[in-house]
Amino acid sequence: MTSMPLVSVIIPTYNRPEYLREAIACVLAQTYSKVEVIVSDDASAESPADVVASFGDPRVRLRRNAQNLGIARNAMAAFQEAKGEWVASLNDDDLWHPEFLATLMPPLIAQPELVMAFCDYALVHEDGSLDPEATARKSREEKRDRLRPGIHQPCWEAVVVDQSAFVACATVLRRDAVDWEQLPVAGVFWDYFTAYLACRAGGGAYYCPQRLAMYRQSPISILRSPNPQTKIRNAQAAIACYERFGADEQLRPFWPEFRRRWAEEHTNLGIGLLRAGDRAAARPYFQQALSAQGFNLRALAAWGLSWLPERWVPALASVPNPARLLSQ
Repeated sequence: MTSMPLVSVIIPTYNRPEYLREAIACVLAQTYSKVEVIVSDDASAESPADVVASFGDPRVRLRRNAQNLGIARNAMAAFQEAKGEWVASLNDDDLWHPEFLATLMPPLIAQPELVMAFCDYALVHEDGSLDPEATARKSREEKRDRLRPGIHQPCWEAVVVDQSAFVACATVLRRDAVDWEQLPVAGVFWDYFTAYLACRAGGGAYYCPQRLAMYRQSPISILRSPNPQTKIRNAQAAIACYERFGADEQLRPFWPEFRRRWAEEHTNLGIGLLRAGDRAAARPYFQQALSAQGFNLRALAAWGLSWLPERWVPALASVPNPARLLSQ
């Protein structure tokens, strides 16, 4: 490789020092060595300063928020401090193969019209062992199992509709292709929204089918938390994304799909409010979902539950269909 532009790798972290150590180590082990590593700590109970200092490498530095900003603002702050022409994110509990950057950077350097390169990734258990079934399932769900390797331009369908590019740990992006100030609107889905913003720049995306990143599964992730307030916040963030996509003229061919997802997230938001005990606040979201989708059994059943006496709702948890409804 004749040219090696700087790649800024951000590692957002919060209260996971041991995993963080592994994440930093795997970046420093990259065969593509021209990197800066920005560890962005979101006000952890214990500062990761000692973990960062233990590497004794000037390429690694720590930035620390005085108070918890949340996942999107923490990532945004790190990206805004990046100096590299190219940037990549690595969750503090995830890992890269040593050839991750060496594989994704050459097409980006050779093709100036590209704004991102991404690869397939493996799902691993907490101990780092491979979960082959979950890995294959995720590739199918995000349609990488049928995605053609190479350049996709335009990249709307692969990146935004099919969600094939996982920005949080399996993508390299052109830094100036993204307006980082916009990330907070997407909350927990900041990485998905980042991919959308990069696509808006008009460039292409390069796909590599090798599994060069490893995503560590948690028993209860922020996206699958049973906490009603977390479910509410996640649905609100998803709605904000789909409203933006559904108003973007460049995405007009896909508006019906985003409208369907928008309605689905309204049902999720209503269920979160129902589980939190705010039945009156939940009903308008079920009604909006039904208005957008017509007949939808899940939204209709949830709307019906919202009218039952409050003492009946816990008892319905033992009934198969409502239990499935309220636990999602």
